[in-house]
Amino acid sequence: MRETKMGTRAIWAGEKDQLAFGATQVPVVHSVSFGYDDMDEWYDVAIGKKKGHIYGRNTNPTVEAFEEKIRILEGAEAATSFSTGMAAISNTLGTLLFPGDRVVSIKDTYGGTNKIFTEFLPKQKIDVTLCDTGDHEEIEKEIAKGCKVLYLETPTNPTVKITDIARMARAGKEAGAIVIVDNTFATPINQNPLALGADLVIHSATKFLGGHADALGGSVCGSKELVESIYHYREINGATLDPMSAYLLLRGMKTLKLRVDRQSENAMAVARYLQTVDVVESVFYPGLEDHPGHEIAKEQMNDFGGMLSFAVKGGVDTLRHLLPKLKYANRAANLGSVETIVGPSRTTSHVECTPEERAAMGIPEGLIRYSAGIEDIEDLIYDLEQAFQTLPESLFVNS
Repeated sequence: MRETKMGTRAIWAGEKDQLAFGATQVPVVHSVSFGYDDMDEWYDVAIGKKKGHIYGRNTNPTVEAFEEKIRILEGAEAATSFSTGMAAISNTLGTLLFPGDRVVSIKDTYGGTNKIFTEFLPKQKIDVTLCDTGDHEEIEKEIAKGCKVLYLETPTNPTVKITDIARMARAGKEAGAIVIVDNTFATPINQNPLALGADLVIHSATKFLGGHADALGGSVCGSKELVESIYHYREINGATLDPMSAYLLLRGMKTLKLRVDRQSENAMAVARYLQTVDVVESVFYPGLEDHPGHEIAKEQMNDFGGMLSFAVKGGVDTLRHLLPKLKYANRAANLGSVETIVGPSRTTSHVECTPEERAAMGIPEGLIRYSAGIEDIEDLIYDLEQAFQTLPESLFVNS
């Protein structure tokens, strides 16, 4: 049978089994509990012997449709969902790691993830080693020392650094590690970590999957065995995705391919424009030929994504002046939406970190994270041009 393309799967996958009353859209099932007249059937559903729903903290028809859609898009055996992306990350690590275990990761993970590695896991007597992102030899050496989990994020938030997933997955497997990849920036449209050897793939569904900045959510996809263990941890600890958010995420995912293709195209054009601006010190985007991870990104990604970042001369003073002048960009702590979103990492991705911690991760205080929307690119470029033209010369006297 002919395999459908990704755009078609984004629209149709996972929904048919949840349709009711002839509806063409998955219903929002708000019921907290699900009743049974047959006590034996109730029991069989409760113990997982028979398909069905018991209680909303555990499963729900609308949520199940979302899980099935992301499962199919990532080519996984199973998927489960969470109330937020950070819930997906923390519940997954909470399931897999115990006192005495060791986890190897990179220094450039999202700020909340980094806090789990530097603050919370050490309190649980879990050994954490963070390697320089992109230094594959160093990461391989640390993996070879033994670890329970290898945790990667690629492209990274916010400097879009790239890690070779296939290479790291091979090293992880040799050491007996469970390989996890945060695929939020790339989305399943541009990258499929499971096909590259990862065991689990995580998404903050709040971002590109939903795409409209109106619903929180997270997901984990992978083998049936691993996902079932993570689901069990989540159902007991309670970080459940609510039905209305699941519906909004489902609706957003129908246009995922269209949106991500346009956002990737826009991000590339914006990155190339920024390279021509004198005020811009550096541009971080894996689609640019001078990006350190460009060749790896070309190999493992279908396109380079809708996220970029850039550092400006004059640092914080410049971004204070520049960002409010943009007319077609929300200044907000989010990304992946249909609207362009901008913000300094000091108040978005790494607000939890000190200036010293950000500096150690290579995140200058004047770094601007830019999430390209689906607007007409001519308007986005013009908007940046007019904003740069408003900057006073006095900002760069000592730059």
